[in-house]
Amino acid sequence: MTRITTVINQKGGVGKTTTAHALATGLTNDGYKTLVIDADPQGNISYTMQVNPNTKGLYEAMKEQAPVTELMQQTVQGDILPSNLLLTAADMEFVETGREYLLDNILEPLKKRYSHIIIDSPPQLGILTVNALTACTDIIIPMTADIYSLQGLSQLHSTINKVKKFCRKEITIAGLLLTRYSDRIIISRDLKEAIEAKASELNSRLYKTIIREGVAVREAQTQRMSLFEYSLKSNPTQDYIRFIEEYLSQEKENKIHESKEKL
Repeated sequence: MTRITTVINQKGGVGKTTTAHALATGLTNDGYKTLVIDADPQGNISYTMQVNPNTKGLYEAMKEQAPVTELMQQTVQGDILPSNLLLTAADMEFVETGREYLLDNILEPLKKRYSHIIIDSPPQLGILTVNALTACTDIIIPMTADIYSLQGLSQLHSTINKVKKFCRKEITIAGLLLTRYSDRIIISRDLKEAIEAKASELNSRLYKTIIREGVAVREAQTQRMSLFEYSLKSNPTQDYIRFIEEYLSQEKENKIHESKEKL
């Protein structure tokens, strides 16, 4: 079964796209057949993966202007269905019945080709976000250790619950991931405990791995390279390696759980 993970947070500056990119490129480096879906009209992950900004991609796929296999691109960092600026009009253009399932339908023929599909969602809660949630099997929420991230979590959880109720009841929150972390700041340690408690309330978990702050992230993005290619020994890169191990371990846990249920 293909694992389709949406990386989401409506709050900016929490490492959403950084996490989606690191997860996808890390899985690709580990030998997993992985596809990136850039559902963010800003197209940051498409830019980092060196996609031409004028190229066709997700928008054209949602408009059924061409088969999705013709719109995907292979880059040195992996496969991607890119974004472009036309997606900014998604809320006004996609108004027909069933619009919540456009991305889900697009991904259906790709599930046999990829073990993992990583969706970088938009920062705002619109139709693209609903599509990203409806199409996925699970969700990762990157967040920083600050009070605004904690407050925004309730709004995001409300959106997720609505999608579960009306579109895709099977989706789960795989985990909350602390990013851009500095344990030298006392308030970060206090909020980490509060976020861990909140994760438990959401029937989820706070990943054990914490992504530390590091200049290598911004430098790699400037060079349009993956962290693993740009600075393998940097703190953020090593943290993302451990996070990916933890992410993959969830799949083994789920298989064990499914086997017990069958018994």
